[in-house]
This record gives sequence, structure tokens and C-alpha cells, in this order.
Amino acid sequence: MGRRHVIITDGVGSIGVAVARRFAALGDRVTVMARTTREVDALADEIGARPVRIDVGDPASVEAAFMAAGPADVLVNTAEMQKIAALTSTNVRTWEEILKINLTGAYLCSLKVLPYMIRKSQGCIVNVASTAGLRGYRYMVGYSTAMHGLVGFSRALAEEVGGRGITVNVVCPWVVPEPEIEATVDKPPDDAKDTSEARARPIKLADPDAVAEACVWLAGEEARTINGMAFAVHEGERIPIAPPV
Repeated sequence: MGRRHVIITDGVGSIGVAVARRFAALGDRVTVMARTTREVDALADEIGARPVRIDVGDPASVEAAFMAAGPADVLVNTAEMQKIAALTSTNVRTWEEILKINLTGAYLCSLKVLPYMIRKSQGCIVNVASTAGLRGYRYMVGYSTAMHGLVGFSRALAEEVGGRGITVNVVCPWVVPEPEIEATVDKPPDDAKDTSEARARPIKLADPDAVAEACVWLAGEEARTINGMAFAVHEGERIPIAPPV
């Protein structure tokens, strides 16, 4: 497969950490990004990666980060923001932040890697979304909207660059066991009037290593003809949900 340069836009969350470790184990050169390099210094030391500071929602920060990182053969957009709340409890500032981190961030980062990939006629972008991008979830309207947008963005971009040797696909895990999600997984939001249904429907959690496996597979030789697909990841399985564009 050769030594590729892989950029991961969030090396702090459980998915980003798992993805970084998988690519590093393959011998790839890995750059892990975070809001502060201090957040990823330990991971970078562990796997021999380069830490780079980024705010994915800030165009100037994205520009600086990708200038520092250099051209990428593989981009894995893992940066995300989740907010569990009813729409009536979601203010405009939070709504805009959710869209900025989850959707605009992927747009800005993809813009920075595409020129090199187009010149090389080879490259891979994997956007990590959520099953919230394939269906709606109660009390996650903003997040579900952003994830649906990320799936649509990926499909459209795949159509645009697929003929140039570049693949763009989406991995959609079930809710991942981040600490802030685990704190709310067994209880409904405060503004839920009827709690019986929420308590009766436990949230399923995806294994970060399974998500990482899907990302590595999509960036590999076996998946070179896979483009414009959204894959749900549940209990280690890669399940194609959407047909190719």
C-alpha cells in the first residue's frame, strides 16, 4: 500500500484516536489535529504522529493547519459536536455551532486537500458522520440536520471528483461512547414530558475500533471503486445503507 500521509481532523475523540492508531499501525504517516496540540501530544508520541492545532469551523485556522500539515493522501474528517436537546431548547448560537463544526468543518478541510489529490489523480476522503445522517433522532434535530448535510455533501463531492481518481465516502456509526454522551444515554432530556418511551429505547453504541476499521478499509486498495456511499457501522459490521450515486 505504501506510506501515505493521513490527516485526521480530531485526534481527541474516541473515533479519531482509534482511526489514528489504525493508520499508524499500517505504517502510514499520520497527522492528528485538535483545538490545542496539548490535547493530542500523548497520542502523537504514542503512534509517532504529528500534532497540529485546528479549529475546523474557522477558515483562517484551517488554512494555517493544512499549510503546516502539508498535502494529504487521505483525509478523515472526524471532528464533530453533539448536542442532545429538544429544538425548543436549542438557541441560534448552538444551532450555528453544530452546523459549523459538523458540516462547514468538513467542507473547509476538504477544500484544502483536494488540489493536491486532483493533481495526483488519487486520494481519499472519509467523512465520519452518524446514523443521525440516515434517519432522524428525537432531541437531536440540529445534529441530525448537520449529519444529513454531511452525507449529502459527501455524495455530491463524490460525483464531482470521482472521475479524477478520488473517492469520497461516509461512515455512519451509531452513537459512540464519548463521556458526555454516556452521561445522558440512560436518561431523557430535561424537557421530555413523557420519559417512559425514552427509557424503553436504549441508545446503541458503536465500537470506535469498528469505525476505524471501516475508515481504513475505505482508504485501502480493496475499496478503490467504492465512491459516494454511506455505511452504517454497528457491532463491527459495515452495512451499505445508501446506493452509489
